[in-house]
Amino acid sequence: MKALKRKTTRADRTDAWHSYAWQAQSLLLAYPDEQFEQRLTLAGRVAATLPEPVARPLLRFTAHAEQTATADLATAYVATFDHRKRCCPYLTYYAHGDTRKRGVALLRLKQTYTKGGLRLTDDELPDHLAVVLEFAATDPATGARLLTEHRAGLELLRLALNDDGSPWAHVLDSVSATLPALAGDDREAVMRLAAQGPPEEQVGLDPYASPVFLPDPVAGGPR
Repeated sequence: MKALKRKTTRADRTDAWHSYAWQAQSLLLAYPDEQFEQRLTLAGRVAATLPEPVARPLLRFTAHAEQTATADLATAYVATFDHRKRCCPYLTYYAHGDTRKRGVALLRLKQTYTKGGLRLTDDELPDHLAVVLEFAATDPATGARLLTEHRAGLELLRLALNDDGSPWAHVLDSVSATLPALAGDDREAVMRLAAQGPPEEQVGLDPYASPVFLPDPVAGGPR
């Protein structure tokens, strides 16, 4: 009996440069620690090889970061991503809020990563955008699907960062440029989330999500 071949969708189709773009974006969306300067240099070199709509915003960010002390970037990172709900980098939050459905979504993401050979440390949440991009760089077809599934949350984050004048808005603009143009249901989903916000039900998280999945938000990102 022949195995059924999954239909390739537009979101699944990637070019070789997608992996490099997603890896560079992942490096720039991680917390600016003592290794950030090395990541910044590498990301800048990669950006110069990418298509112009993807490269241009990345180079804007790297230009800003090169002129900013790493300690100041770290302070801005915490103020932006850890202290503002509207700039939450955890993609499942936008669709599920702090509900039991988010716990299930986190578990499924981690299982997808494990199947693809990516194992997270205990202080990494699988839905942090930097982690999703890191995985996408290693498995472009699956990564493109994940990014597309969370497109509404990704676009809300991008709009929030642009509204705040955050330098990381450039990185989100670059991520968006790697994906198909928004149309139909995608655009409607963004508008609906923007109007309603994520669900607020708190009940039932514990059976589905351990502290590994739901740490303090200040400590939960890739550091």
